[in-house]
Amino acid sequence: MELEFLGTGAGVPAKHRNVSSIALKLLDECNAVWLFDCGEGTQLQILRTTIRPRKIEKIFITHLHGDHIFGLPGLISSRSFQGGSDALEIYGPKGIQEWIQTSLRLSKTRLSYPIKFIEIQEDGLLFEDNQFQVYCQKLEHGIDSYGYRVVEADHVGELQVDQLQELGIKPGPIFGKIKQGHQVTLDDGRVIDGKNYIGESKKGRIVTILGDTRKTSQSIELARDADVLVHESTFNKNEAKLARAYYHSTTHDAAEVAKAAQVDKLILTHISARYLGKDVEELQSEAKEIFENVWVAKDFYTLDIPLKKKEAL
Repeated sequence: MELEFLGTGAGVPAKHRNVSSIALKLLDECNAVWLFDCGEGTQLQILRTTIRPRKIEKIFITHLHGDHIFGLPGLISSRSFQGGSDALEIYGPKGIQEWIQTSLRLSKTRLSYPIKFIEIQEDGLLFEDNQFQVYCQKLEHGIDSYGYRVVEADHVGELQVDQLQELGIKPGPIFGKIKQGHQVTLDDGRVIDGKNYIGESKKGRIVTILGDTRKTSQSIELARDADVLVHESTFNKNEAKLARAYYHSTTHDAAEVAKAAQVDKLILTHISARYLGKDVEELQSEAKEIFENVWVAKDFYTLDIPLKKKEAL
């Protein structure tokens, strides 16, 4: 599982930062990429990575401001031109379906795959399969803006094959029963408790990606105990009044959310183009006044999110 930041800027593209888009790369987990927001130029950013548009399975839109959605028509079209045939799911606020369908209709674009639109009706569980759950909650941004919490299922420990073979148990269907933690009776009458032959399980990872927002309790709830929190930081700590007026967050706002939610790592994004060089370092330093493990993302920054051992009850 990796996060790759395709665009980390706020408002308009800049030479050193494109506008918002983040890829959650789940290639080892389910051979797919999930995209969070798709600002103008996202497909050009993708060309500078190893991401293949046909691997993009889901797109989660936080809100309908242009710097988060203007790249969608181009990416959707290119995905078709480049041989994409699998269905694409697009999640987002009410209006995302109308906007995309209107863009495709007026440009007479025909796709080689279907799009399934899931417009958010209420906070809560948005998607679930046997590997992942995705939750959403509305934030505070003047227009409907959402945060997403991706929760991975726990990983079952590995079967201790060497120990079983030392007991004279040969590979076969019995391994499957032991792997499931069942008690099995061997031909010689011995009883094996499968739980004793499964390695330590590993806790599923949690990734929280927020849309543009003021500091809010919903952000803390979405980020609770996350391995990674991605939070906007459009303003520095001295611009709190401006941040509130424009429904955005400061470095301190983001750090306070991370601290309250007890996350492992905080990544700041949605950085204004007025911050350059040492100014960016200062943003990180400001956040560290409250929360130590924090980084300011830049375009093409990639973060590996490793599994951790599951804590004993």
